[in-house]
Amino acid sequence: MKRIVLTLMLLLATGLFAQNATIEEIDKSPVETQFAAGGHIRMDLCPSSTHIVGADEKRVRVSYESKRGDEDVKVRIQVTGDRADVRVGRCPHNNFEMTIEVPKSSNLYVRMFAGEMGIRGVSGNKDVQLHAGELTIDVGDPAMYAHVDASVVTGDLEAPPFDVSKGGLFRSFERSGSGNYRLHAHVGAGQVQLQ
Repeated sequence: MKRIVLTLMLLLATGLFAQNATIEEIDKSPVETQFAAGGHIRMDLCPSSTHIVGADEKRVRVSYESKRGDEDVKVRIQVTGDRADVRVGRCPHNNFEMTIEVPKSSNLYVRMFAGEMGIRGVSGNKDVQLHAGELTIDVGDPAMYAHVDASVVTGDLEAPPFDVSKGGLFRSFERSGSGNYRLHAHVGAGQVQLQ
């Protein structure tokens, strides 16, 4: 009996029983699955007004609403161990708002073609890019970061925690520090706000 218990403990410790799940829904909100804190979440999102929010729950949850009501929004969440892949597509072209809840401690890699995106309450690495639109990230304590870089091809770059305020063409800044996290934020045309 002791040998079985020790074997199970070893399997759990090595992650062989890590959670794996794939959920795919069309025209359903919310869509969610369990996901532990401290993991890596990759997102490929349709143009929208998106809010990514750190929550106490150990899950990834996508909810949305549209003023049109005729959408066939497709949400796919795939979890493999400490990695989650979130894809949202076939969204309406206007008046579409989405909220994605993730564990407060998460590493984010997010790509969205256009729209407005806000990220708050998430501590971890962040790599976020939009081709066009407005990106706002609550960075928390700037001392938590080992490296920060942000840029716009055309538009405004506001980062008061890092004493940066720039506007125009090809604006960027880069900082290094003694923290643990990395932050990369880029918008092609529009605005980046780190606050």
